[in-house]
Amino acid sequence: MLVDSTLADLSDLTFRTAFVIYLVALVMACIYYGRMFGVVDMRRQRAQAREKVAVGAGGPDIVEADTFDQQEYERRVAGARKWANMTQALVWFGIVLHLTSFATRGLAARRFPLGNLYEYILFMSAVIMVAAAVVIQRKNWHTLWVWVLSPMIVAMFLNSTLFYMQAAPVIPALQSYWLPVHVSSVSIGASIGIVSGIFALLYLLRMWQPKGEESGFFGALARPLPSAQTLDQITYKTAIITLPLFGIGIVFGAIWAEAAWSRPWGWDAKETVSLITWILYAAYLHARATAGWKNVPAAWINVFALAMTIFNMTYVNTVIAGLHSYAGLN
Repeated sequence: MLVDSTLADLSDLTFRTAFVIYLVALVMACIYYGRMFGVVDMRRQRAQAREKVAVGAGGPDIVEADTFDQQEYERRVAGARKWANMTQALVWFGIVLHLTSFATRGLAARRFPLGNLYEYILFMSAVIMVAAAVVIQRKNWHTLWVWVLSPMIVAMFLNSTLFYMQAAPVIPALQSYWLPVHVSSVSIGASIGIVSGIFALLYLLRMWQPKGEESGFFGALARPLPSAQTLDQITYKTAIITLPLFGIGIVFGAIWAEAAWSRPWGWDAKETVSLITWILYAAYLHARATAGWKNVPAAWINVFALAMTIFNMTYVNTVIAGLHSYAGLN
């Protein structure tokens, strides 16, 4: 089966262009994040002034100060909003290029493009960006782009250098209709799980540095973030999606293994780590609904699940030899 080199080159070009677009978006997100420090400070000053007015302290002078603060606050919000809108627009443009890279990769190889680690990370990073973009735009949480784009840029850089593989036909073991069914469901579940893990980390940061009580370097980083309750809600909701999708993917893999190897489960390294990761997500959701575990302990379980996903995607795929050693690197 021949590979269309023109489409393969187009896939590589659009992936690298998406990387550059995300990098520019990160710079703009950092500028927005910096501007939000002033907005948050003025918002808190306004709240304090209004509290004084409510109790009758300060008289007319406080009212005039509050009016002045309101005008300055609106000006700063408008200025920051421009950077947020530009960041969001660039992210969507990058996503279009990102998805184009995935599609052209498949067209170039004339197969579903999930046959090696490069394509796996290409697909997962695209799903993560789409999921994050939908959540952030819907909730107007543009300060979160700094925290999402940074690890994605690192992952995409490593994917285009260390993990890169040219488009080619897959090995016979992967020439099955189960490939898109099993790998895509696992990938989408894991991708949303990574988004959940990022929000869990930010939730832990916010719990450590509560609103209005921030201190030190990490307190300054946490100041523009949403409330702990808000971060906890999105962590929980994304984990709810992750658990069934990832679980279904594991089940599809077992069915494929039964057809290919005459056994549904063999305790291969990737199978085992995937099962552990799924159990961690189940444990997180159970802990999230249990009194005493609902807050910080539950979030740490989600973070452990994130760590296992990254371990599975990198170390297991590249170092440990097994029945799932299709990364092309080990």
